[in-house]
Amino acid sequence: MIAALPMYDRPETAGANDRFWESVRDHLGYGPMTLTRGRDHWDIWQSPDLVLAQTCGLPFRAKLCGRVTLIGAPDYRLYGCQPGHYNSVIVAHRARAGAPLAELDGAKMAFNDPLSQSGWAAPYQHFQDNGLRIGELRETGSHVDSARSVADGFTKFAALDALSWEMIRRYEEFAADLIEIDRTAPTPALPFITAHRRDPAPLANALSRAIFDLSVSDRDVLHLHDIVDVRQTAYLAVPIPPAP
Repeated sequence: MIAALPMYDRPETAGANDRFWESVRDHLGYGPMTLTRGRDHWDIWQSPDLVLAQTCGLPFRAKLCGRVTLIGAPDYRLYGCQPGHYNSVIVAHRARAGAPLAELDGAKMAFNDPLSQSGWAAPYQHFQDNGLRIGELRETGSHVDSARSVADGFTKFAALDALSWEMIRRYEEFAADLIEIDRTAPTPALPFITAHRRDPAPLANALSRAIFDLSVSDRDVLHLHDIVDVRQTAYLAVPIPPAP
C-alpha cells in the first residue's frame, strides 16, 4: 500500500506530515507505516495500491479523473478563498513594489510545471482575463525554484500556490527580495485522492479526525483546518489551458 503527501512536503514540514499520516492511518485502521517519498508522482497517483495522496487540480481534471477516486479538498484558510479553495500569488522582485499587474505584460515568467494549476493554468487565465500577455517562459520544476528565479533576476515574475508562498516566506531567506503583485481567482484546492474504486468515505472520515487531532504546532506548520466535500464537477468546471 502507498500513502504520499508530496505537494507541501519539505524538510521543515516533513515531521508534521509524518505525524499527520500516522494519525490518519490509526483512524483508518490500515495503510503503510510510512509515507512514500522520492517516487514519481504519476506512479503514485495511478497506482492500484494507493491509499492516500494529494494531487493538483490540473492533473486531476486533465488526466486522473476517472482513474482515481476523489476524497475531498483541504481547507487551509487562505486569504480571499472560501473553504476548500486556494489561489495563486503573482510575485515579482521587490524593485517593482507598487507596480500594477499591467507592467508585467509580455514579461518573462517562471513556472513550476506545465500541468500545474497554480503555476501555469491560474496565471494564464488571469492574464487572459486582464487582456495581458505572458512572455518568454522558464520551467523550473518547483514553486521554490520559480520564486528563486524571480529573486535572482532570471525571470520577471512567477505565480505561486498561495500556501507554497506562505511557506517560502517562512523558510526561504530570498523571499525578502520578492513582493506580491496580484492574486488570481480561487479554484478548488489540491484534492486528496485514493485508488480507483476504493471507498472514499472512510478516508474522508479518517482525514477529518486526524485534522481535528493535530497539535497546535503541527497545525501551524501544515495550515490544515478541515477537509471539504468539493465535488468532482467543481474541479472539471475549471478551464484547461493550452500547454506552455
